[in-house]
Amino acid sequence: MDDINKLLEDSDINAIIEELKSGRNAPQPDMNTILSQLEPSKHDIFDKIKRPDKIVKVDNPEPAKNHQSLETGYTGGEKEQTKLIPVARIALAIQKLIVKRAVAFTFGNPVTLNAEPENEDEKTVLNAVKKVLFSTKSRTINRKVAREIFSTTEAAELWYPVKKPTNYGFSSNFKLRVAVFSPKKGDKLYPYFDEAGDMIAFSREFVIKDKKEKECTYFETYTDAAHLMWEQDNAQWQLVKGYPKTNVINKIPIVYGRQDFVEWEDVQGLIDRLETLLSNFADTNDYHASPKIVVKGDVLGFAKKGESGAILQLEGENADAKYLSWQHAPESVKLEIETLLRMIYTVTQTPDISFDSVKGIGAISGIALKLLFLDAHLKVQDKMDIFDDYLQRRLSIIQAYLAQFKTGLKEACESLTIEPEIVPYMIDDEKAKVDLLMAANGGKPVASQKTTVQQLGWVDDTDAEYKQILDEENASAYVDISEPTI
Repeated sequence: MDDINKLLEDSDINAIIEELKSGRNAPQPDMNTILSQLEPSKHDIFDKIKRPDKIVKVDNPEPAKNHQSLETGYTGGEKEQTKLIPVARIALAIQKLIVKRAVAFTFGNPVTLNAEPENEDEKTVLNAVKKVLFSTKSRTINRKVAREIFSTTEAAELWYPVKKPTNYGFSSNFKLRVAVFSPKKGDKLYPYFDEAGDMIAFSREFVIKDKKEKECTYFETYTDAAHLMWEQDNAQWQLVKGYPKTNVINKIPIVYGRQDFVEWEDVQGLIDRLETLLSNFADTNDYHASPKIVVKGDVLGFAKKGESGAILQLEGENADAKYLSWQHAPESVKLEIETLLRMIYTVTQTPDISFDSVKGIGAISGIALKLLFLDAHLKVQDKMDIFDDYLQRRLSIIQAYLAQFKTGLKEACESLTIEPEIVPYMIDDEKAKVDLLMAANGGKPVASQKTTVQQLGWVDDTDAEYKQILDEENASAYVDISEPTI
């Protein structure tokens, strides 16, 4: 850590920035390739070099002046004209679907905070942390960060205070905010790791347009001691006025997360093949889907389009006409499409929960639901290698800031241990849960009638509704007792 602080004191700014850029333990993500795969409109299927349009001969060419869009060539001295016919190009947003499902299963439920505060100060700190997470919309931030990491391999978030009176369970003159950095937004991230793999500095290069639409490039660095920012002017870097700034929490206020590959890395070839197969099949349908008539003999007359009771008049010995049918249905194409889709879902551990896939399932038990989503949950377990450390560092930074906002809670902020727990998304089988609890409770109810009315949520005033239910039950009981028996 001392080495990085000494480096920042060097007078050669270009040398400082080059060294900070060299501290990554992984290459920068190739955003051109990633975006070309993520956006359907940029898929190879739309590349006219990799998939060119078809050149076809014009059967009855007219003078070239009437066909300015035609390509003209010469064969055997006679003029021949051709034209380009666009081929089918079918792109699928499967990469986006894989990312969406991974995000939903990882952060579809809120992150649980497990803590056991031992005194009032620690309880105050725990409540303050929860208020910070609520005010910064941490559930949304979690999904944004996961989406960026899954689709670009890395992301970071910066926690910073702004001067604004706030109540975190105690009065504070500052409020915590958070910003997400991502290569998709144009940010170039440069974490700097030491020999032990610890991040001792974090830098970001970004571009901002001024009021005159001129692009200005900035490079900022965060360490445990300071925040520095440089501006590039005519290929030369210079320190921005007002920097460096002191880092009051004595730890880098950055949470950084990355994974080695994008979510669809292992199935990109399968997706390309699927798009090619569907596009080729669409071209085939364009030529052969409409019925064709094969005629033997001379045709004397055709029926008009839309004519009822139409007759095709033929002449000649053995004259005949019949529809040309596709004797060999494309079963192999259908099998390959289904196999490709199944392998894409299987390899990426993405459950196929489309309407067509689940419409025939019917009512299934909670155990069956867990088995249905088992692969997706196992994937979430793998993602915990990234997000357990990520979320833990976030909480550590928040507690460090809270210790500065109220110095009397510094000891509690340092002693309180909060463990974040990711709960994978699952559809609840409420009936199975209630049956299990009742069985464990000897068949007795596990909730009061009033609580049941509250959980149902059909009425706004649950107390009045519960009183009405009791009144109706009492009236019914009175009628039953007072009615004469035969």
